[in-house]
Amino acid sequence: MEKVSVEPSAGGAAACRVGEESCSGFQPHSWRKACVSCGCSAADHPPGGDAEDDRHMGRLLADSPCAHLTAKVKGGGGLRVYKRNRMIVTNPVVSRRDPTFNTTTYEWAPAGLAQTLAMQYMELVPQAQRPVSGTGGALERRRQLFGQLPAYDQDPMKCQSLASEEEIASMLLFVKSYKREVLGVGEVALPGEGQALSEAAAQRTGKDRKDAPRQQDSAAGSTNGTDDGAGHVSKRCTGCRGEVAKETPAVYAGRAGYHGALWHPACFVCSECGRALVDLVYFWSNQKLFCGRHFCQTVWPRCCGCDELIFCQSFHTAKDGRTWHHQHSCCWRCGRSPDTPCQH
Repeated sequence: MEKVSVEPSAGGAAACRVGEESCSGFQPHSWRKACVSCGCSAADHPPGGDAEDDRHMGRLLADSPCAHLTAKVKGGGGLRVYKRNRMIVTNPVVSRRDPTFNTTTYEWAPAGLAQTLAMQYMELVPQAQRPVSGTGGALERRRQLFGQLPAYDQDPMKCQSLASEEEIASMLLFVKSYKREVLGVGEVALPGEGQALSEAAAQRTGKDRKDAPRQQDSAAGSTNGTDDGAGHVSKRCTGCRGEVAKETPAVYAGRAGYHGALWHPACFVCSECGRALVDLVYFWSNQKLFCGRHFCQTVWPRCCGCDELIFCQSFHTAKDGRTWHHQHSCCWRCGRSPDTPCQH
């Protein structure tokens, strides 16, 4: 597995992961989420580090059914931080000399699993997406955190385009709504373990455990599986409709129901962009999985200039359906309006 550098550029700015040779480091545009030096997205120059990522994820998951994956920050005034599950795997290296060990660190792994099952899960994920520390997979995970779950889709303080109290209120209401109704984190378990996951979820939300059997009975008509006549039930992936082997890990999405849906690890992807859902964070809407970015865009338009959601009533719409804040519909280089000819 090829190791890659994760160090910042010489000047201290985050290095570009696309055009490293032509970019001296991230030079932020005044309002675009892009680098002035190379033109690449800010997601291609992931700044900060794990601590900043965990704070961002903690804010996203707080006040949602996934809040158990976060912890309060001591002295943080109610702020929460993501309890990211890192996994360290140590394997002995067989040789004639004194025994040595090969250690592999995964920057993220599904929570609540024995290491054997977690490793089975990782083996079912494409190698380029495995978040092994110091590799392209770990960098891709951070890139997807920025791309799929942008901070400015959940925190008004990260937005530059909100121009009124009404727009701020609209955004806060939207964030509160999606946390309550569509946000979730996938859970990894073996096929057939949906009932146990359902009961655990009921306990977390304070429901009476006596309700669990009734939930199972009411879902029986939509249970995922076909009986082969010998009492063995085979499960089908909700994504590809292929069979899910009974001894291999699958991904469950509580919002979709623990008895009627599960996915192969490689099939747990956004229905819009087809990318793997980073850290299994999903948004369940209209019976489909979405990443955060593409779910938000089904509700509010997104500005092609600043990449933020548009909460104002008046904005520019092109013939192809793309949208901009009026002040952001301009040339990337000189800032002139499309109605004013320029040489760019």
